[in-house]
Amino acid sequence: MTQDSTTSRFKAKLLRPAAPGDDASWAFVILPKDASEKLPRRGRTTIDGTINGYRFQATLEPDGQLSHWLRVSGELREAAGADVGDDVMLEIAPAQEESEPDIPPDFLAALADYPEARAVWDSTTTIARVDWIHWIASTKQAKTRALRISNACDMLASGKRRVCCFDQSGYYSKAFSAPKPA
Repeated sequence: MTQDSTTSRFKAKLLRPAAPGDDASWAFVILPKDASEKLPRRGRTTIDGTINGYRFQATLEPDGQLSHWLRVSGELREAAGADVGDDVMLEIAPAQEESEPDIPPDFLAALADYPEARAVWDSTTTIARVDWIHWIASTKQAKTRALRISNACDMLASGKRRVCCFDQSGYYSKAFSAPKPA
Protein backbone atom coordinates (compact mmCIF):
# COMPACT_ATOMS: atom_id res chain seq x y z
CA MET A 1 0.00 0.00 0.00
CA THR A 2 1.23 3.45 -0.79
CA GLN A 3 1.01 6.17 1.83
CA ASP A 4 -1.41 8.98 0.90
CA SER A 5 -3.97 11.22 2.55
CA THR A 6 -6.59 8.44 2.72
CA THR A 7 -4.28 5.81 4.23
CA SER A 8 -4.36 5.30 7.99
CA ARG A 9 -1.80 3.46 10.07
CA PHE A 10 -2.62 2.58 13.68
CA LYS A 11 -2.38 0.00 16.46
CA ALA A 12 -5.51 -1.58 17.84
CA LYS A 13 -6.39 -4.38 20.25
CA LEU A 14 -7.81 -7.54 18.70
CA LEU A 15 -11.02 -8.20 20.66
CA ARG A 16 -13.07 -11.38 21.07
CA PRO A 17 -16.81 -10.89 20.60
CA ALA A 18 -19.01 -11.74 23.59
CA ALA A 19 -21.46 -13.48 21.22
CA PRO A 20 -19.42 -14.96 18.35
CA GLY A 21 -22.24 -17.08 16.94
CA ASP A 22 -21.39 -20.38 15.27
CA ASP A 23 -17.78 -19.40 14.50
CA ALA A 24 -15.74 -18.66 17.62
CA SER A 25 -12.50 -18.12 15.65
CA TRP A 26 -13.16 -14.53 14.59
CA ALA A 27 -12.20 -11.37 16.41
CA PHE A 28 -12.68 -7.67 15.74
CA VAL A 29 -11.01 -4.29 15.86
CA ILE A 30 -12.69 -0.94 16.42
CA LEU A 31 -11.16 1.75 14.21
CA PRO A 32 -9.96 5.01 15.74
CA LYS A 33 -12.22 7.91 14.75
CA ASP A 34 -9.48 9.66 12.75
CA ALA A 35 -8.93 6.53 10.60
CA SER A 36 -12.65 6.18 10.00
CA GLU A 37 -12.99 9.86 9.05
CA LYS A 38 -10.61 9.33 6.09
CA LEU A 39 -12.98 6.77 4.56
CA PRO A 40 -15.45 7.79 1.85
CA ARG A 41 -18.59 6.88 3.80
CA ARG A 42 -19.89 6.26 7.30
CA GLY A 43 -21.72 3.10 6.21
CA ARG A 44 -20.23 -0.15 4.99
CA THR A 45 -17.10 0.46 2.98
CA THR A 46 -14.48 -1.79 1.46
CA ILE A 47 -10.83 -1.33 2.34
CA ASP A 48 -7.47 -2.65 1.24
CA GLY A 49 -5.21 -3.14 4.19
CA THR A 50 -2.51 -4.92 6.06
CA ILE A 51 -2.63 -6.41 9.53
CA ASN A 52 0.83 -7.01 10.98
CA GLY A 53 2.08 -6.66 7.40
CA TYR A 54 -0.30 -9.29 5.92
CA ARG A 55 -2.39 -7.92 3.02
CA PHE A 56 -6.17 -8.30 2.95
CA GLN A 57 -9.35 -6.73 1.60
CA ALA A 58 -12.45 -6.46 3.78
CA THR A 59 -15.67 -4.58 4.24
CA LEU A 60 -15.85 -2.43 7.36
CA GLU A 61 -19.13 -2.21 9.24
CA PRO A 62 -20.54 0.97 10.77
CA ASP A 63 -20.45 1.11 14.57
CA GLY A 64 -23.33 3.55 15.12
CA GLN A 65 -20.86 6.13 16.46
CA LEU A 66 -19.84 7.55 13.04
CA SER A 67 -16.91 5.16 12.96
CA HIS A 68 -16.30 1.58 11.82
CA TRP A 69 -15.26 -1.85 13.04
CA LEU A 70 -13.43 -4.65 11.26
CA ARG A 71 -14.28 -8.33 11.53
CA VAL A 72 -11.05 -10.34 11.52
CA SER A 73 -11.65 -13.95 10.50
CA GLY A 74 -9.79 -16.78 12.18
CA GLU A 75 -7.96 -17.34 8.90
CA LEU A 76 -6.81 -13.71 8.69
CA ARG A 77 -5.84 -13.70 12.37
CA GLU A 78 -3.72 -16.81 11.83
CA ALA A 79 -2.08 -15.45 8.66
CA ALA A 80 -1.20 -12.24 10.51
CA GLY A 81 0.20 -14.15 13.48
CA ALA A 82 -2.24 -12.44 15.83
CA ASP A 83 -4.12 -13.72 18.86
CA VAL A 84 -7.11 -12.22 20.62
CA GLY A 85 -5.85 -9.62 23.07
CA ASP A 86 -2.83 -8.70 20.95
CA ASP A 87 -2.18 -5.18 19.76
CA VAL A 88 -2.03 -5.42 15.97
CA MET A 89 -0.62 -2.92 13.48
CA LEU A 90 -3.11 -1.99 10.77
CA GLU A 91 -2.74 0.06 7.64
CA ILE A 92 -5.95 0.71 5.73
CA ALA A 93 -7.14 2.72 2.75
CA PRO A 94 -10.37 2.78 0.75
CA ALA A 95 -10.39 0.00 -1.84
CA GLN A 96 -9.77 1.16 -5.38
CA GLU A 97 -12.91 -0.69 -6.40
CA GLU A 98 -15.82 -1.80 -4.23
CA SER A 99 -16.26 -5.56 -4.38
CA GLU A 100 -19.65 -6.89 -5.42
CA PRO A 101 -21.74 -7.84 -2.41
CA ASP A 102 -23.06 -11.36 -1.96
CA ILE A 103 -26.79 -11.32 -2.55
CA PRO A 104 -28.61 -13.18 0.24
CA PRO A 105 -30.38 -16.28 -1.14
CA ASP A 106 -33.87 -15.12 -0.08
CA PHE A 107 -33.41 -11.76 -1.81
CA LEU A 108 -31.90 -13.42 -4.90
CA ALA A 109 -34.95 -15.69 -5.15
CA ALA A 110 -37.28 -12.68 -4.85
CA LEU A 111 -35.37 -10.85 -7.60
CA ALA A 112 -35.63 -13.92 -9.82
CA ASP A 113 -39.41 -13.79 -9.43
CA TYR A 114 -39.54 -10.06 -10.20
CA PRO A 115 -37.75 -9.35 -13.52
CA GLU A 116 -38.52 -5.61 -13.46
CA ALA A 117 -36.83 -5.32 -10.06
CA ARG A 118 -33.88 -7.44 -11.22
CA ALA A 119 -33.33 -5.21 -14.25
CA VAL A 120 -33.06 -2.08 -12.08
CA TRP A 121 -30.92 -3.97 -9.54
CA ASP A 122 -28.48 -4.96 -12.27
CA SER A 123 -28.21 -1.35 -13.44
CA THR A 124 -27.44 0.17 -10.02
CA THR A 125 -24.00 0.91 -8.64
CA THR A 126 -22.12 -1.48 -6.39
CA ILE A 127 -22.50 0.95 -3.46
CA ALA A 128 -26.26 1.12 -4.00
CA ARG A 129 -26.45 -2.70 -3.99
CA VAL A 130 -24.40 -2.79 -0.77
CA ASP A 131 -26.89 -0.37 0.82
CA TRP A 132 -29.94 -2.37 -0.33
CA ILE A 133 -28.46 -5.58 1.10
CA HIS A 134 -27.43 -3.84 4.31
CA TRP A 135 -30.95 -2.46 4.72
CA ILE A 136 -32.43 -5.94 4.28
CA ALA A 137 -29.86 -7.68 6.49
CA SER A 138 -30.12 -5.13 9.32
CA THR A 139 -33.45 -6.47 10.51
CA LYS A 140 -33.75 -8.49 13.68
CA GLN A 141 -36.93 -10.43 12.85
CA ALA A 142 -37.66 -12.76 9.94
CA LYS A 143 -41.06 -11.09 9.39
CA THR A 144 -39.43 -7.64 9.00
CA ARG A 145 -36.77 -9.07 6.68
CA ALA A 146 -39.44 -10.64 4.43
CA LEU A 147 -41.30 -7.32 4.35
CA ARG A 148 -38.12 -5.43 3.42
CA ILE A 149 -37.37 -7.90 0.61
CA SER A 150 -40.88 -7.43 -0.74
CA ASN A 151 -40.61 -3.63 -0.42
CA ALA A 152 -37.18 -3.63 -2.05
CA CYS A 153 -38.53 -5.54 -5.05
CA ASP A 154 -41.46 -3.13 -5.34
CA MET A 155 -39.22 -0.05 -5.07
CA LEU A 156 -36.68 -1.41 -7.56
CA ALA A 157 -39.42 -2.39 -10.01
CA SER A 158 -40.75 1.17 -9.84
CA GLY A 159 -37.30 2.43 -10.89
CA LYS A 160 -35.93 3.40 -7.50
CA ARG A 161 -32.17 2.86 -7.57
CA ARG A 162 -31.28 3.78 -3.94
CA VAL A 163 -32.89 2.73 -0.72
CA CYS A 164 -34.17 5.86 1.02
CA CYS A 165 -34.75 6.62 4.64
CA PHE A 166 -31.95 4.26 5.66
CA ASP A 167 -29.20 5.54 7.91
CA GLN A 168 -26.18 3.58 6.64
CA SER A 169 -24.07 4.65 9.63
CA GLY A 170 -26.56 3.61 12.30
CA TYR A 171 -25.86 6.90 14.05
CA TYR A 172 -29.39 8.27 14.02
CA SER A 173 -31.31 5.02 14.13
CA LYS A 174 -28.77 3.15 16.29
CA ALA A 175 -29.40 0.17 14.00
CA PHE A 176 -25.72 -0.78 13.89
CA SER A 177 -23.05 -1.21 16.49
CA ALA A 178 -19.74 -2.93 16.96
CA PRO A 179 -19.90 -6.29 18.74
CA LYS A 180 -19.60 -6.24 22.50
CA PRO A 181 -16.19 -7.51 23.57
CA ALA A 182 -15.98 -10.60 25.81
